[in-house]
Amino acid sequence: MVSVDNLNVEFGGFTLFDEVSFVLNKNERIALVGKNGAGKSTLLKIIAGLQKPTGGVISYPKEVTIGYLPQQMKPNNTRTVKDESSMAFAHLIEMQDKLNGMHQEMAERTDFESEDYMNLIDRSSLLQEQLLMSGINNFEAEIEKTLIGLGFLRSDFDRPTSEFSGGWRMRIELAKLLMQSPDVLLLDEPTNHLDIESIQWLERFLARSANAVMLVSHDRAFLDAVTNRTIEISLGQIFDYKVNYSQYVVLREERREQQMRAFENQQKQIEDTEAFIERFRYQATKAIQVQSRIKQLNKLQRVEVDEVDTSNLSLKFPPSPRSGSYPVIIENLEKKYGDHTVISNVEFTINRGEKIAFVGKNGEGKSTLVKCIMNEIDYTGKMKLGHNVKIGYFAQNQAQLLREDLTVFETIDYVATGEIRTKIRSILGAFMFGGEASDKHVRVLSGGEKSRLAMIRLLLEPVNLLILDEPTNHLDMASKDVLKQAILDFDGTAIIVSHDRDFLEGLVTKVYEFGGGKVVEHMGGIYDFLEKKNMESLQQLELSKNHATSVADENKDTISENKLSYEEQREQNRLIRRQEKKIEDLEDEIHRFEKKTKQIETELSTPEGAANSELYQSHLDAQERITSAMKEWEKAINKLEDLNNNM
Repeated sequence: MVSVDNLNVEFGGFTLFDEVSFVLNKNERIALVGKNGAGKSTLLKIIAGLQKPTGGVISYPKEVTIGYLPQQMKPNNTRTVKDESSMAFAHLIEMQDKLNGMHQEMAERTDFESEDYMNLIDRSSLLQEQLLMSGINNFEAEIEKTLIGLGFLRSDFDRPTSEFSGGWRMRIELAKLLMQSPDVLLLDEPTNHLDIESIQWLERFLARSANAVMLVSHDRAFLDAVTNRTIEISLGQIFDYKVNYSQYVVLREERREQQMRAFENQQKQIEDTEAFIERFRYQATKAIQVQSRIKQLNKLQRVEVDEVDTSNLSLKFPPSPRSGSYPVIIENLEKKYGDHTVISNVEFTINRGEKIAFVGKNGEGKSTLVKCIMNEIDYTGKMKLGHNVKIGYFAQNQAQLLREDLTVFETIDYVATGEIRTKIRSILGAFMFGGEASDKHVRVLSGGEKSRLAMIRLLLEPVNLLILDEPTNHLDMASKDVLKQAILDFDGTAIIVSHDRDFLEGLVTKVYEFGGGKVVEHMGGIYDFLEKKNMESLQQLELSKNHATSVADENKDTISENKLSYEEQREQNRLIRRQEKKIEDLEDEIHRFEKKTKQIETELSTPEGAANSELYQSHLDAQERITSAMKEWEKAINKLEDLNNNM
């Protein structure tokens, strides 16, 4: 659908992309990954036609439509939520108005037998048929379904968009984009403004309804659920893997290991050959063998190892002064805005050293409670900070508050005091702002670079209570891992407001759920919480089923509807046997390709095999076949279980 051919992008002598080529096909969902500043957002803008490359060609058929969601934008503030969302169907509304005009004209004219009148009838009939085929009668239901899926309430539909925060207005833009159903969706950090439930809805939507998708996200769980192909951008080049993110990480490491083994084997072969040439170079009896070895070396196809961007973030929070045993104690806390109660009857105690998460839909009071703890807003009830508590706070919009006219160095020098000013260069270097990067102006930094710069503020003085409001927005995978480890190593207490399931897993031991004005405590990690929520829903569903069954039992006086007839049982047995055969065939296929993989690896361990680039591709192809067959095998096993349960 979209072809990128020999793409070049340069900025002031720096090469961002160097002769990059790939194709985005229908039904592919590509994750663009790479470090902050690698060029992910730039690539999306170029494909969307918003930025011109230095060289190369982006091509796609004229009929292909492309939809693009940037990281930040300024949505329209003059319409209601529903009216703004309806703009996704502006072309249908325009067609409907045109049809209404035709009907009005037909009602007013009296020349019923004229050719012009007959043409008017034909045109109106054709337009009406086009409207029906385009779903004119369903678009309001589509608007409602999409807005609710993205977290809006029906009571929000008639509210002006100006009443909503920037994050909620970005959701409206995302809703419009999804409802337009473009052939190609380009999404730049679509989950940054979504809560966990909305992210899960978006995952299902993209997997079920999207045609082709290319997205940038630093949410591993989201990428694994949505994408089936991963393109890594590194040092101006791309590395293309036909798998989701988690599988890409494994394959990338295997690829590097294979390349290193092949490279080392070839280097040993080259050393031996050069030693032979040097030893017998001047012996006439060995002249033919020497010349043969020289030709062999000249013809040798050198094994190359993919260059890796080794720059990495180094983050460690300074030792925290010891606080009291209970840094935060909250009793019967309530916060209202006018007649609207945001949270009420909130009671909990945070112990020293705990790492906890605040989760829930946007607007349910997570950031509000943080502001109460920070004493930035009034509230009723009791909220007490423990002895010697010193708070370090990272707000959602921290990166946007940076002065864009300052350089990176000036930004930190402006707030640093005392001895820390002598260490600014070292701190910036640890955050990948070493050398010339420290002289960059803030306005040219990527979203991730701005977030890293804002994070440095937390290191300027020791704290013992970290409050981080969506700290991973715009951070790349590597930076997120470093931040996660730094929080784990932090000897103080941490409150983390986040929707990033992968980031929270293994980090927090307690989850506070915000919803309906209440705050509910859940012991365990984030996936324990999500599993418990699903179990609760299933239990409610089961209760509903049991109730329905009991009502049906009272009315039935015939054989159970669940009992299969003889013919139905025969058909069911036939389906089971077919499914068992499919499972057996898939197991044979997996075994066959596993055997082939081992054979290829044996060949790769030899000098001849190590120099054969086709063997690498054969190895990758075999592994992809195994992965694909394993997925089919899992589906087949689940289907067999369903068939057996229905007997």
